[in-house]
Order: sequence, then C-alpha cells, then structure tokens
Amino acid sequence: MSRRYFGTDGIRGTVGEYPITADFMLKLGWAMGRVLSRKLSGHQARQRSSQSLRPKVIIGKDTRISGYMFESALEAGLSAAGADVSLLGPMPTPGIAYLTRTFRADAGIVISASHNPYQDNGIKFFSAEGLKLADEVEAEIEGELEKPLETMAPNQLGKAVRISDAAGRYIEFCKSTVHNRLELHGLRIVLDCAHGATYHIAPNVFRELGADVSVIGGEPDGLNINQNVGSTHTERLSEAVVSCQADLGIAFDGDGDRVLMIDRRGEVVDGDEILYIIARDLHARGKLNGGVVGTLMTNFGLAAAFEKQGIPFERAKVGDRYVVERLLANDWLLGGEASGHIVCRNVQTTGDGIVSALQVLAVMVREGVPLDRLLDGFEKAPQALVNVRLPHGSDAGMLLESPALRQSVKSVEEELGGSGRVLLRPSGTEPLIRVMVEGRPRFDVQALARRIADSVETLIA
Repeated sequence: MSRRYFGTDGIRGTVGEYPITADFMLKLGWAMGRVLSRKLSGHQARQRSSQSLRPKVIIGKDTRISGYMFESALEAGLSAAGADVSLLGPMPTPGIAYLTRTFRADAGIVISASHNPYQDNGIKFFSAEGLKLADEVEAEIEGELEKPLETMAPNQLGKAVRISDAAGRYIEFCKSTVHNRLELHGLRIVLDCAHGATYHIAPNVFRELGADVSVIGGEPDGLNINQNVGSTHTERLSEAVVSCQADLGIAFDGDGDRVLMIDRRGEVVDGDEILYIIARDLHARGKLNGGVVGTLMTNFGLAAAFEKQGIPFERAKVGDRYVVERLLANDWLLGGEASGHIVCRNVQTTGDGIVSALQVLAVMVREGVPLDRLLDGFEKAPQALVNVRLPHGSDAGMLLESPALRQSVKSVEEELGGSGRVLLRPSGTEPLIRVMVEGRPRFDVQALARRIADSVETLIA
C-alpha cells in the first residue's frame, strides 16, 4: 500500500522538517480523533458510560526536548476532534502499549524516534489491544489529513488529564511478568538507560527485585538521548561491567523497546542470543507452545541451533511489526530481531526491553549460572554486511533481478553449500542495496559479500 506519511514504524523524521512539525502534529491528532470517532460503533457505544461516548487516547513520550511541543500539538488536535486525552509524560514505548490496554483507551500514541538522536522525532500508534495499528487504519488517518480541520462544537470538545501514577503502574507490570518469588539478591547489574524513557523505570524495577544496581545514561536533559550510550553504543556499558566486576549489564534504547545485554566479560549478548536463551528455557519447560519468529537478518547460527533442538523457526520481513504479524498468524509466543526487539507474547503485546531482560534474568536464577553460560549450544555464524550506495534514480528492484547479479549470488551460495546463506535487499530508509553473507567459521564471509557487492557496483557503474 502506498502511504504518504507512515513508514514501517509510524511517522519519523527531523524535527522542524515536514511532517515532523507542530502544525502537522496538530492535524495528525485531529485526524486520529476523527477516525476513532467513526469506529465507535453502536455496540461499542452501548458499552460506554452514558456520561461520555468520546474516544479516549493516551499519549506518552521519550525524553527529547521536542516531545513537549508535539505532546501539546497532538493534545490540541485530538481535543478539536472531540477525543479525550490522558497524558503519561516520559514512558517507555511498551509501557504505553500496556497502559493503553489497562486504561481501556481506544488508542495509544508514542512520541519517540527510538534509537535516533534528539534532532529526530516521530509518532507511533497502538490500538486498543496494545498492537501496532493495522495498515488500513493508518490509511484512514492519511485520508483525514487531506481534509480541512474542523473543530467540534464547544460542548463536544475533548478533555485532557495527566496520569500521575503511570510510572508506578508500569513498574508493577514489569515485575509481574516473572515469578512472584523471583529475587535478584546478590546480582550486581549495570543499567544503561540511554538518557531515555527508561531512566525512571528500569532502575526501580531491578532494585525492587533485590539487585545491586548501578546506572549510566540515566540523566536525560532533552538533548543527550542515545548520545554515545544505549543499545546502539554499548562500549561504555561493557567497560562499566568489567570495571565494577558486575554480573551483567543491560542496555536499552531511547524508548525502551530494545534491549542488549553485556556478560561478565564485557561481551555483547545481542537480540538473537537473547531469543535463544528465552526460547531454550521455555522449550525445556514445555511452555514455548510452538516456534520462534526471527527476521531475514536473524543469524544462521540461531536457526541451526533451533533446528538441532527441534524448535520450529520462521523468518519475517525486517521490522518488529512483521515479527508480531507472524506470531499472531501462527499463534506463537516468542520472536524478535538481533537489534534487541524481543516480543514475549505470553506476557506483553510488543517489544519490551525491561520485560525481555527480566525473562533472561529469571533463567539465570533458575539455572544458577552466569549469562555467558546460558549460550551453551549456540554458535553464532560469522556475518558480513556490505552496503552499496545507489545513484539517484536507480531502480533497486530491477538491479536485484539482473541475471549477472543472480549468477554472482548463485556462485556464492554454491560455495557455502548448506552451511550459510546470502541475502540481498534494498534499504527501506536509504538509497542502498544491503549485501549480507553468513556462514560457518571456515568461510571468509567478508570476501564473499564483497564479491557480490562488486557485481552490484559493476551494474551501476
């Protein structure tokens, strides 16, 4: 479906550049309110209090300075369309998904650009069920954006309230996703909150469960979100874990839906490895209830490890919304990406960094072993990624169908045999073709990826 504003994860861009502007956000809030008002069917209306049939929307944000501006603009637009608004303040994206459900709201809005720097911002939406909006609903919102803004009559305007105990509610939810007897006493943990939305949530969760917690990236000033900290910059956390002789480190991104971990040696444990730990534990306890969903970029070694253990595995397109789609279609419980988006559907509807970390810690406590030992049986395949920049106006689809390029890929695949794989795909955000090759350690995957990339460059020369 061709969409003007929505990408694979909401609307995102540079603050001050259309559509990431205050006037657009005003109109976006209004358009969302209009769509929700239409969706209040007669049956839904009968279930509502007679006092108000207005749609109810909750809004949360990360710690970017521009969040204040966009929060106010969205609130005004929603009110103009006759929708009531509940403001959460700084809150992790998965916390907003959870609170959308518990407050029985019709939708949740997240103001965040995830792991991007403060100059960027964006909007993500959740349905009443705490899931990303369906494509058809996003299309309806885009349709409303083309219409002139009309304000409801004064007696039909929406009201706004601020929820004062949102953080406490979400902290209790996070703790409820593990056994009520789980205690982390004796564990020394370093948290990296990326100066983002988890800064006032994550430390309390792990401390209340008994861990000895140190924090970096926990002093947001509106401008330092993700700046050399967080899940995309784990060097500082690795150093802190080793220097503090901590048992492990946990790194979140700016909006808290991703997590990476650091073992006691300072080594990164990525999303594929986190998936392996959780899946192996659930499978061993007979609670996996199906298989695991990864993406086209999931490491070959993870698929091989699952095959050896008899765990079904399926790849989705890159993006957590596609992982969730396949989980729902299969009625499976666990999926995720190497970047740290981990979806544990048995306890949460979307990727949740804090909840995913807690699932791993629960396995550590049950088995009584350090984090690195939980990876026994998983050998990550070496992976090489080469990006080839395309000239303006190039058709990536036609390039990928080129017989010469196909022959180059076939040659590499034959060399790998059944011990590796090749993936070519156009970037969804940049004029690039991404060439990925992975295989057993005996292969020089960097040289093989470079060979295919050279074929692409020859075609565009």
